[in-house]
Amino acid sequence: MPPLLPEATLEAVSRCLAVAAEVLGWALDFLRAHDTTTLAALAGGAIAAYLLVAALTAEHVPRVHVALTPEEQTGVPGKKWIPGTLFPADRIPCYDPGSLDMLGPDMHAMSAGEVRDRIVRARAAQKEWAKSSWGQRRLLLKVIQRFILENQDTICRVSARDSGKPLVDAAFGEILVTLEKIKWLLRDGERWLKPEKRAAGLMMFYKKATVEYHPVGVMGAIVPWNYPFHNVFNPLLANLFAGNALVVKVSEYASWSSNYYGRAIAACLEAAGAPADLVQIVTGYAEAGNALVTGGCGKVVFVGSTGVGRAVMRAAAETLTPVVLELGGKDPFIVLEDADLGQCVPMALRGAFQSCGQNCAGAERFYVHEKIHDRFVDSVMQAATKLRQGWALSPGIDCGAMCMPAQAQYVQSLVDDAVAQGAVVKVGGKMNLDLSAGQFYPPTVIVGVTHDMRIMREEVFGPVLAIVKISSDEEAVRLANDCDFGLGSNVFGSKARALRVGAQLEAGMTTINDFCATYMAQSLPFGGVKHSGFDRFAGVEGLRGCCNMKSVVVDGIPFIRTDIPPPLQYPVQDCAFAFCKALCHMFFGLNLREQAMGLCMLAKAFLLPAPAASKKD
Repeated sequence: MPPLLPEATLEAVSRCLAVAAEVLGWALDFLRAHDTTTLAALAGGAIAAYLLVAALTAEHVPRVHVALTPEEQTGVPGKKWIPGTLFPADRIPCYDPGSLDMLGPDMHAMSAGEVRDRIVRARAAQKEWAKSSWGQRRLLLKVIQRFILENQDTICRVSARDSGKPLVDAAFGEILVTLEKIKWLLRDGERWLKPEKRAAGLMMFYKKATVEYHPVGVMGAIVPWNYPFHNVFNPLLANLFAGNALVVKVSEYASWSSNYYGRAIAACLEAAGAPADLVQIVTGYAEAGNALVTGGCGKVVFVGSTGVGRAVMRAAAETLTPVVLELGGKDPFIVLEDADLGQCVPMALRGAFQSCGQNCAGAERFYVHEKIHDRFVDSVMQAATKLRQGWALSPGIDCGAMCMPAQAQYVQSLVDDAVAQGAVVKVGGKMNLDLSAGQFYPPTVIVGVTHDMRIMREEVFGPVLAIVKISSDEEAVRLANDCDFGLGSNVFGSKARALRVGAQLEAGMTTINDFCATYMAQSLPFGGVKHSGFDRFAGVEGLRGCCNMKSVVVDGIPFIRTDIPPPLQYPVQDCAFAFCKALCHMFFGLNLREQAMGLCMLAKAFLLPAPAASKKD
């Protein structure tokens, strides 16, 4: 039997193995000849040398310094927001929802004309930025990354005071996900925005087909109040990396933080050599939002309620402006009978109570199998009864305040309706009637809930863990899908079983044995179905959504080009139709015989005269 490899190859492999054995022997002799202290010193020296080389060769990323003003640090001493006061039409009051302390002077509510002027300025800046290199765009992201890493305390404190969330929740929702997005864009962003090769098709096998991704120009974004830092920087990062400018309207319920965040953005743009007008922050009410949608943006992303989303669609229809709508959700949290309660109960608590339940993809409907229902409730109660609620910057706080005025009263109405129909409150369920104490609703656990209750139909957006007892996987799927919303979903159980259940859920996202992990995976698109909206932001699809797609076809093989065959040139010959039929059979016949027949038909069309066409008298 001949050798599997040529003799020369075997000899080369043998030499390599001999060298490897010799090196290994030398290494072992070296280790035997030196004591542990010497080896540790050598290892330490090698590590120090590596770190020194890494430091000397590292890319320089500029540092930006942005400090809070004295007024931003102290607010307006002694001045409180009075609950129930209407917001003035031309100004936006700024107050801490947990203490009701005024954070500073009222913000200006921009007019439609002012918003359109911001769009014009952004468009001019974008024309310059569109010419920037990938290297400059990556540098801008790294400048922002460094700023975030070095200013986490201030970023989170500003967010906490403007939206009422504790610092830990701010760290989760403002910092971690933003840094993850930057890391993904730096690693993969360029790859997904470069021209993508596509198949040119059988008849054009000699062509090169590609899809190009060109910036839309100015992206408009209307963002909510629940995560005031991330909700601005999330569209900013993707759009600026894609070559766009951004005009972003912040919520009237969390505008104060845009002062500090806006200065940080300006400093980062300057440090990276980007145009100063590339990012515009808009403050105001419906007039400002309408102007952003209709004022000339190339595309608009709206994150908010279903009702306002419909208004955005109507306004965008007038100018045929493309829109992405993320309209919130009412995510199911399914606990199958073989779920690990030690894992899923802490997830359930985080899903219901993080940021006081004010999350688009928060868990609002908990479906727990009857065999483990009581143990699940008991485990939840062990933690829920110990939760500490208060001002966001107080030490040891688990739950903060409700950001929107009157939101606590709305949540109370949902709980009261459920109790009136037979549900049982295990903890919480009664808001403090002294509104001067802050906008709070207590962490609440409620059992015996059914789909006849409003709390299972309407988006709560508050700290309520509402539990439904189920008897089967099929019932879990049926109830989970019995909802107008379809944003995210979460299933806990053995992997294969949970995946089967998750595959049947009508939702834009499903996480198995985790909570909302689809958002931390920044390569994934974010969005939903049904009343949760349409299209996507984030991920590959969201990044490419910052662009207009352009299809391009060019000759791909030298000396081969497209020429219109003589029978099809104007004026067409009598055999033109027969020629077309022959091409179809030759290229797309179901088998070789039919394709050969097409070739014969093609020859016939060229060589034989076509039958005379019938004429009408």
